[in-house]
Amino acid sequence: MKSEMDAIKSHMTDPKVRTISGVDFIEGELCGHPVVVATSGIGKVFAAICAQTMILEYRPDLMINIGVAGSLTPDLNIGDIAVAKAVVQHDMDTCGLGDPVGMISGLNMVEIPSDPEAAEGLIKSAEELGFHHVYGIIGSGDIFVQEEDRKKYISETFGAIACEMEGGSIGHVCYVNEVPFCILRAISDNGDKNATSDYDMSLEMAADRATQVMENFLAR
Repeated sequence: MKSEMDAIKSHMTDPKVRTISGVDFIEGELCGHPVVVATSGIGKVFAAICAQTMILEYRPDLMINIGVAGSLTPDLNIGDIAVAKAVVQHDMDTCGLGDPVGMISGLNMVEIPSDPEAAEGLIKSAEELGFHHVYGIIGSGDIFVQEEDRKKYISETFGAIACEMEGGSIGHVCYVNEVPFCILRAISDNGDKNATSDYDMSLEMAADRATQVMENFLAR
């Protein structure tokens, strides 16, 4: 989100902007660390373009993807934090070729694991801030989930705790480039019939919480 970018940029020292492939990459220092921040855009393709460009241009030690997500479990309510143990792409389906649902062609895997040390740091940051959190699988797809049947499908098929539209592709890009990554999501809705209205009402709050956790992580 632009509001997330503006909040982070305001805390950065000497930010400098480079625009590549239509994406603004902001270089600077945050919480004593050299960082590059970018808003990828919505969906797996935009996220993959942004992640690959960032890796090629900046060779990050760690990629942190933050944002909001829909809950797939009663254990996560609006405003809570989801940290990815692994990511899946729930709309990847080559079952007709004999593959398991979600299998990523060429990688021969469904779940792409996040960096456990970084995930642990994000969890500790959420705890320090007093935010309830759940550690588990986050599912990505080019779908804004707002139907009970699809919510149930993603949850039961992949054991996912939350759904969004970018983390799976960012994890995919990081995996093939051997760059550690972690995914942090604040819950903006429950992936049900009220998802659109909940998302509109909770987006700014949830995005702010995700930013708070990320900055606490860097400070720690």
